[in-house]
Amino acid sequence: MATGLDLFLVIMTGVYVVLVLYMLRGWFRISYFKGGDRPIRTSVSVLIAARNEEENIARTLDCIIQQDFPKELLQIIVVDDHSTDNTAAIVATYASRGVTLLSLNEGDKLNSYKKLAITRGIAQATGEIIVTTDADCRMGGRWLRTVVSLFEQTSADMVSSPVAYNEEKGYFERLQTLEFLYLIGLGAAGIGNKNPTTCNGANLAYRRNLFYEMGGFNGIDNLASGDDELFLHKVAEKKPEKIKFCKSKDAIVYTDAKATLSAFINQRRRWASKSTKYRDKRVVMLGVSIWLFNLSLIAGLVQFIANLPNINVLFLAALAMKFLAELFFIYPLCHLINRRALLINLLPLSIIHAIYLVYIGVAGNVGKYDWKGRKVN
Repeated sequence: MATGLDLFLVIMTGVYVVLVLYMLRGWFRISYFKGGDRPIRTSVSVLIAARNEEENIARTLDCIIQQDFPKELLQIIVVDDHSTDNTAAIVATYASRGVTLLSLNEGDKLNSYKKLAITRGIAQATGEIIVTTDADCRMGGRWLRTVVSLFEQTSADMVSSPVAYNEEKGYFERLQTLEFLYLIGLGAAGIGNKNPTTCNGANLAYRRNLFYEMGGFNGIDNLASGDDELFLHKVAEKKPEKIKFCKSKDAIVYTDAKATLSAFINQRRRWASKSTKYRDKRVVMLGVSIWLFNLSLIAGLVQFIANLPNINVLFLAALAMKFLAELFFIYPLCHLINRRALLINLLPLSIIHAIYLVYIGVAGNVGKYDWKGRKVN
C-alpha cells in the first residue's frame, strides 16, 4: 500500500521531470552561434574584481590580451579588492600592455566588496559593452570576438555565456564539472524560455548604459553575492527579451573546480544566499520545487534502506526518472564542452546531488560563510 511519503515522492518526481523537460526545451530554443570574422565595431571594457589571486591573475590577463580582438576597442580594468598578496604588484606589471589597475581602500566595513569593485570599474570604463570575468579564468582566443559579435548581430542588451571547469585534479573535481554544467544549462534554458533565472559573473556582458539605466546594484548591494544573478533579475523584470545566451564553444570561459569539500560548500552557500533576494516568484517556485523533490528523494532513500530486503519499486522508479531526465538535459551540455565522457559519473552524482541540494538550500540562507578570508552573509 502506498504511503503518504510514496505519494509525495510520486508527485514531486512528476513535477521535477516536467521542469527538466521544460528546461531542455529552453536549451534547444537557443541556436548555436558562430561569430564569424566580420569586423568588430563595438568598444569593450573587460572588468576583473580580484582578491588574493597572485597565482592566477597573470594567466587570465595573458588570455585577454591575446584575444583576436581590435586592440583599439579593448580596455582591461582590474580592481584589486584589498589583496594581501602580490596580486596588485603583478597587475601593475601589465600597465604597458594596456591593463588599468584600480584599488579599493574601504577597509573592513562592507558586505559586498565585489559589487563595489565592479561599480568602480564601470565608472572608469570607456567601452560600450562591459564584460565581467574572474581572476582565475582562461579563455580561447575568439572568446571576446564571439560574445561581442552576438551583441552586434542581435538586439541584445545583456549576454550570458558558458562557464565550465577543466584541468580537474581528481574524481571530486570531475563531479563538480558535471554538476556545474547543470547550473549553466539551467541559466541558458531560462533565457531560452524567456524567463531568465541565473547566470555566472565569470562570463557576463552587458551594455554600459544598461547598468546605469537599471540603477546599478542599488537594492541588491547589501548582499555579498549577486553581482551577476540579482542584476540579471533586475534586467529581466523590464527587458527579458533583451537577454541572450551565447551558445558557442568559442564563448566558453574555463575556470577551476574547488579542491576541497569545505571550499566547495562555502562557494555554494555563497551562491545560495542570493535566493532570499529573488523578487520573481517564478524563480522562487522553481527553486522550491527542485528542493522539495530532492527532499522527497532523500526521504524515499531512507525508507528504502529501512525496509530492506523489501524493495520499494516507487523509489527506484523515481530515481530512474530523475537520472533519465538529467541525462537528456545534460548530454547536450557535455557535447558543448566536448566532455561527454563525464556522463559516466551521472548516476552517483544524481544521488549525491540530492543530498547536497537539500543541505545547501538551508545552509545558504542561515548564518555567515567564509569568502577569501572574510565572514560575509
